[in-house]
Parts: sequence; C-alpha cells; structure tokens
Amino acid sequence: MIAFAIAGAGALGAPARYLVERALSRRLGHAFPWGTTAVNLAGSLLLGLLVGMVEFHHWQDDIARVAGVGFVGAFTTFSTFAVETTRIPTPARVRYVGISVVGGLGLAAAGLALTSI
Repeated sequence: MIAFAIAGAGALGAPARYLVERALSRRLGHAFPWGTTAVNLAGSLLLGLLVGMVEFHHWQDDIARVAGVGFVGAFTTFSTFAVETTRIPTPARVRYVGISVVGGLGLAAAGLALTSI
C-alpha cells in the first residue's frame, strides 16, 4: 500500500517540477539552469523539514517516506543537474555547482534546525 502512496505523491512531484522549471526558464531565460536550481534547493529544504518532523516531532516514518521519496524524489533531480553541469560554460558551471551543493546542504540543515525548535 505504501508503494501506491509513494507513486501518487510522485505523480504530483514530477509535474510540479516541470511547471516550476518552465516558469523560471520563461522568466529568467535558458542561459543558467535556474529551474533545476530552484527545485533542487526547495527539495533540500523540504527533505530537511520532513526528516526533522520525524526526528523531533515523532511524525510517522510512512508520512515522511511518501512525501520524501514520492513527492520530493520526483520534484528534484540529480540527473538533470549532472547533465546541465556538463552543458553550461565553465564560469557558470562553477557557480551552478556551488549554489546547488552549498545551498542544498545549507537548506537541508535549515529545515532540520527549524523543526528542532
């Protein structure tokens, strides 16, 4: 049963990612992958919040699994990040990797910290 709930959440996360990426690309252009950056950073924060809710507020693991594996897993994308990293020019590539890695870790930690209050 949990697998179906994860699939349902994933069915929401994938189109949400598409819509965010599309909106940001239209608004900011395609020179820098702002859409992928935004969804991956948002996903890092959401996953930090989910883990924190399980750890500090005793949410059921299944809730976090459905939301984390299902929605956030479908919403974020490492594979697109990897491909875009190889396709953009070197100065932008360094900025992209830095924003993604440092920002993602920082936002995941922020999510944990917010839930520990």
